[in-house]
Amino acid sequence: QVQLVESGGGLVQPGGSLRLSCAASGFTLDYYTIAWFRQAPGKEREGVSCSRPTDGSTYYTNSVKGRFTISRDNAKNTVYLQMNSLKPEDTAVYYCAAVDATGVGQLSWKREYKYTYWGRGTQVTVSS
Repeated sequence: QVQLVESGGGLVQPGGSLRLSCAASGFTLDYYTIAWFRQAPGKEREGVSCSRPTDGSTYYTNSVKGRFTISRDNAKNTVYLQMNSLKPEDTAVYYCAAVDATGVGQLSWKREYKYTYWGRGTQVTVSS
């Protein structure tokens, strides 16, 4: 059974850090592009970051550049999102999504409809 499971969310103060995990089962992440999306209350879901296995490319939405880092541990079949210097506006449910390795590129990685598999999300709340 193909499954993506996010974890690592929680409540953190502004300026703090969290590391989200996206664990895959039923398929091997080596052959898939993985992206993180988030959805804040009352807002549309947006792409946050993406990791392509074919060439090692990573992409970030402008608001998280320099603060978030996406990485992979193929041995654990897991992708991570390290989030530093968190801000209240980072509060959202964070989802990971997967598509075959060449399914998206620099201009298309934010298009939700291109992704085949989705996790159920993990809540991140940044508040003092």
